[in-house]
Amino acid sequence: MTQSADRESMKYDVVVVGGGPAGLSAAIRLKRLAAEHKRETTVCVLEKGSEIGAHILSGAVIDPVSLAELFPDWQTRKAPLETQVSADRFYYLGPSASVLIPNFVMPPLMRNHGKYIASLGDVCRWLAREAEALGVEIYPGFPAAEIVYGDKGEVTGVLTGDMGVARDGHHKDSYAPGMELLGKFTLFAEGARGSLTKQLLARYDLCAGREPQKFGIGLKELWELAPGKHRAGLVVHTMGWPLDDRTGGGSFLYHFGANLCSVGFVVHLNYSNPYLSPFDEFQRAKTHPRIRNFLEGGKRISYGSRAITEGGFQSVPRLAFPGGALIGCGAGFVNLPRIKGTHNAMKTGMLAAEAAFEAIGNGREGDTLDAYEASYRESHVYRDLKRVRNVKPIWSRFGTRMALSLGGFDMWTNQLFGFSVLGTLGHGKPDHATLKRAAECSPIVYPKPDGRITFDKLSSVFLSNTNHEEDQPVHLVLKDPSIPIRANLPEYDEPAQRYCPAGVYEIVNDAGGPRFQINAQNCVHCKTCDIKDPSQNITWVTPEGGGGPNYPNM
Repeated sequence: MTQSADRESMKYDVVVVGGGPAGLSAAIRLKRLAAEHKRETTVCVLEKGSEIGAHILSGAVIDPVSLAELFPDWQTRKAPLETQVSADRFYYLGPSASVLIPNFVMPPLMRNHGKYIASLGDVCRWLAREAEALGVEIYPGFPAAEIVYGDKGEVTGVLTGDMGVARDGHHKDSYAPGMELLGKFTLFAEGARGSLTKQLLARYDLCAGREPQKFGIGLKELWELAPGKHRAGLVVHTMGWPLDDRTGGGSFLYHFGANLCSVGFVVHLNYSNPYLSPFDEFQRAKTHPRIRNFLEGGKRISYGSRAITEGGFQSVPRLAFPGGALIGCGAGFVNLPRIKGTHNAMKTGMLAAEAAFEAIGNGREGDTLDAYEASYRESHVYRDLKRVRNVKPIWSRFGTRMALSLGGFDMWTNQLFGFSVLGTLGHGKPDHATLKRAAECSPIVYPKPDGRITFDKLSSVFLSNTNHEEDQPVHLVLKDPSIPIRANLPEYDEPAQRYCPAGVYEIVNDAGGPRFQINAQNCVHCKTCDIKDPSQNITWVTPEGGGGPNYPNM
């Protein structure tokens, strides 16, 4: 949209969309540069969650390299990274047994010693306090719903979502129009599959010459373990069962804090069987003795889910465009084999901030931050992703068992010699195009949850503290409402009812036949539907501000 005279506007030097590690690091770097150069620089951060950290979900084992650059004294500042990794184990699972993969066969980049286990939500809350102390204006509960463009097609800011709009579109008594937040540059830090980032990729053709972005769905539970079962600093990763060899993914257990353990599961979204349910695969994984032994006698205290970018090096789009830039996981900086992206998200936020600060100092605004793209290519982020660029394509082409050996060999050659004998492999199809027809696949019968180790979707959503105002427009928009029943149901047995980890989508059989029901109030904002729907018929847009999950410590 273009600027509108009937809405209130606020002007800043830089507007940051998203209060995760990338957005907050960008804001902090801008303010620190301003202080160093004694130059007034105004910065605001918009966050769609009810508070900073409310929508943040990650493992997380954090590499502190970028945090140490942003805050060399982060430990004395009491950043919430307190549990250092003390033991690192990697298993290949069968249905009941497991094989330990020795650490010495893993490339050094895969080792977690010197890293920290933490709640990324808590890290973001700490970063927000540091940012506000520097003068950054942070507005939680204000989603950026639309992009504002200037006369030359450049990004000039964003428009926050209207409040108080009823489901049928009429304005309720509580109606308040959105506000324009205008900036000389706008940095988009929306995370994986950001709704505005998706529009920017298309408008400026930022993916030209790149491989399609690939995704996974990450599911996580936070457990309080029984006394005697907690091993502070223990990191466990698994591959294999319950997924078949052609389906990528695996589990993680990170022991930290006071008897806390992050238990998670990732399924690569290029899976082919439409009957697969990532949520139920996660529940089944927890029954394996290698995992169950830790959980028995414990208590599950939180649950959440989020899409993860997995395309890596060859899928990173062009980062800068007129008036703005992409930073963090929205641009796809996750290192898949390491299952880490926080350090790269923070660093790219800092690099974009430096480019924007220099441009504003030279009297520029609304043009393209080419310096950011150049600095990314000279950064440790670029090197981090390049070394592992073939792991995902190898996994997709050859399956899990071959990925362990061939992927490991490729990482070693990159580590030792700085090149790969395979060159740079492509990803092939986007994730929405990988499903087989239901008639070609066998349904998967999942065991019923026991309420102790395994659980159902609705009780899990309850633990995510998800809430949306029910009388508001549905934020899961169907381009063609007939497609779920007319096309997806006969061809794929409508996979939305299984790939969604929150029970949002249902096929309800009424007297008039099946109908597609959207329980939007359950949505945990994982974005899987926007990615995996085979017809690309579902578009995730921002709901009313503050809606969605409220993760206290994820």
